[in-house]
Amino acid sequence: MTNLTDALQQLREEQEHAREQVQKLGQAISAIESLLGRNSSGAARSARPKRSLSAATRRRMSQSQKARWANGRKPSQSERTRGPVPVKRTLSLAARKKIAAAQRARWAKVKASDKNAA
Repeated sequence: MTNLTDALQQLREEQEHAREQVQKLGQAISAIESLLGRNSSGAARSARPKRSLSAATRRRMSQSQKARWANGRKPSQSERTRGPVPVKRTLSLAARKKIAAAQRARWAKVKASDKNAA
């Protein structure tokens, strides 16, 4: 029984020693934080007001960025001297239908030959 009592007494002493250590560490941390001028946990950052932009400012920023993008898309000087850019030609609906039908016929032929080979 005396062994348990001694062990309990020793544990309580260790606990008190640990409390003192935690208190000293807390004091050291707060001293360093005061030297830095801010709280390392980020509390000082949250105290600062959040910056926000007005709708007009966001609109101006958007327009200027779009202007930059458009400027980047402009053809270079060497591209402009090549002459007019040819007009892109498109297929008529009838031509596209003919091509699609021909492609379906080709695939039917390939599938038929695969069936015959197997």
